[in-house]
Amino acid sequence: MPSMKIAVEGCCHGELPKIYSEIQHLERQNNYKVDLLLVCGDFQAIRNERDLQCLAVPDKYRKLGEFYKYYTGEEAAPVLTIVIGGNHEASNFFWELYHGGWLASNIYFLGHAGCVQVNGVRIAGASGIFKGFDFKQGHWEKLPYDRSSMRSIYHIREFNVRRLSLLSTPSIFLSHDWPASIEHYGNLPSLLRMKKFLRQDIDSGKLGSPPMWGLLTTLKPDWWFAAHLHVRYEAAVRHGPQGGEDGGGEEVEGVEEGAKEIVKEVNPDEIVIDDDEDFADPPVAPTPSSAQPSKPAEPVPAAQPPQDHPPINPDEITIDEEEEEVIRPPPPPVAPERPQEPKVTKFLALDKCLPNRHFLEVIDIPISTEYASSSPQSSQSPKFTFDPEWLAITRAFHPWLSTGKTQPPFPDEKSAREMVREEMEWVRTHVYGIKGQWDGEGGGKAGSSDDMHEDKGKGKQLDTSFVGLEKLLKEITDCQVFSATAPPPDPQSPEKGQQPPFYPNPQTEAFCSMLGIQNKIVR
Repeated sequence: MPSMKIAVEGCCHGELPKIYSEIQHLERQNNYKVDLLLVCGDFQAIRNERDLQCLAVPDKYRKLGEFYKYYTGEEAAPVLTIVIGGNHEASNFFWELYHGGWLASNIYFLGHAGCVQVNGVRIAGASGIFKGFDFKQGHWEKLPYDRSSMRSIYHIREFNVRRLSLLSTPSIFLSHDWPASIEHYGNLPSLLRMKKFLRQDIDSGKLGSPPMWGLLTTLKPDWWFAAHLHVRYEAAVRHGPQGGEDGGGEEVEGVEEGAKEIVKEVNPDEIVIDDDEDFADPPVAPTPSSAQPSKPAEPVPAAQPPQDHPPINPDEITIDEEEEEVIRPPPPPVAPERPQEPKVTKFLALDKCLPNRHFLEVIDIPISTEYASSSPQSSQSPKFTFDPEWLAITRAFHPWLSTGKTQPPFPDEKSAREMVREEMEWVRTHVYGIKGQWDGEGGGKAGSSDDMHEDKGKGKQLDTSFVGLEKLLKEITDCQVFSATAPPPDPQSPEKGQQPPFYPNPQTEAFCSMLGIQNKIVR
């Protein structure tokens, strides 16, 4: 079966040239062509000195980096690059492209949440990190940011978790945070040898994001990639027939490594992220499950009593405003009796881009024969398209996108799924130009509201064959084209120490126009 080579990067921290250089080294060494680069956050798309003022790090870590060269066209990304946001970003730029869009030519931001397709492979993701006290709020932050809003803007919201939970199974999911409990599904002793300071967080159940664990066990993707903790770690989660999960510490197959050596002593120059420790969060409401429309979401456990603060890693960037205790995630469930061939999600977290670190790896993802190239060195660009189901979810949930602190109550899951089904009809007609009612399968008469998500718990993907693949491929560039909205760097500017104004982005306007929704991102 043909496959596509995908490079996966942990934290970027503005080191794009080094990452692209490593990819080119692997290509020469192994005589293949990488089709796609995925970056799991802390991308730092900093266009100029004023964007730096929106980066949530201490002043000594504020540096312009080299992304601006790709933004201005001085450099060109050699491979299609898809990124999500982390907790060290110029969040003002990512807000411009809330629904996703081009950060530079050939570099695409997936949005605060999103799902796209590359050569037919569905790639979903969530930007930011989890903080319980902001989880249930709307997106209220506006420029200029104060010290609090500069951090809260990258805290993931329930709105986006609920939207993502309505997806049928993607092939790949990207997050910056690790899903809570994932460390128990890999070689935990090895992790603790590399990152001793994580022991107290793990023992007290404070490591990772409960909403991301909920999405992992609901969506059951083939691969889940993450970053954030600056260490390489792999795990495998076997999904039981009744929603139980089983784990193991075996190695994840199908991975080719970039940087080989693991430096186990502390690196004094590493930007590690203790600003993301959580304390005493309120309980998080369950999010809709994607298993069956009538099944309630997997609940997130209630908050635990405050714990003593864990030991601080001396190399972390510590931001005092972000220290609070996180909800204790559920312990690893007792393994049920395994079915014949259980669905397995392979988890891989990677380091940041530093010498002798596991920061980049290449995997093979199967693709349909119609996307296959006859040569491993082919320069043919991958087909980069919108995901029709995500477009329908975006339309269905748009009335609940709040730009104030208060988040309106969400519809129940059954209603939400029916709304998505109705909006899929709109998307088929108005985005893809397909007439006639969709039955959720191979065309013809309309079926029940369960058709679209049938067998989701078994990992079934949205069946788009009912109209012919060529009609369901709306390329991103048919709607969104990169254009610079902010000026390039100017070290002589008298305003370089001030936060920038909000720049309306024509890509967001084009996306909203395509879906017939209000552009709420304009402030």
